Amino acid sequence: MAKKISFEDNLREIDEIISKLESGDMNLDDSIKEYEKAMKLLKKSSEILEKTEGKLIKVTEEDGEIKMEEVE
Repeated sequence: MAKKISFEDNLREIDEIISKLESGDMNLDDSIKEYEKAMKLLKKSSEILEKTEGKLIKVTEEDGEIKMEEVE
């Protein structure tokens, strides 16, 4: 069973890749591989955001009644 990676985990990994690339310590081939990995993580993160976007709900209380509505 594959481990489900969270949006936050993706962002941390992307941040680590950026740090590696900015250090200048990697050769060109490794830099390209890390860049491609980061792009895949960005795509997955974007997909997670798109799925989550439709699930956002605003919860409010009005006159003692709790109301729930989707946030656009």
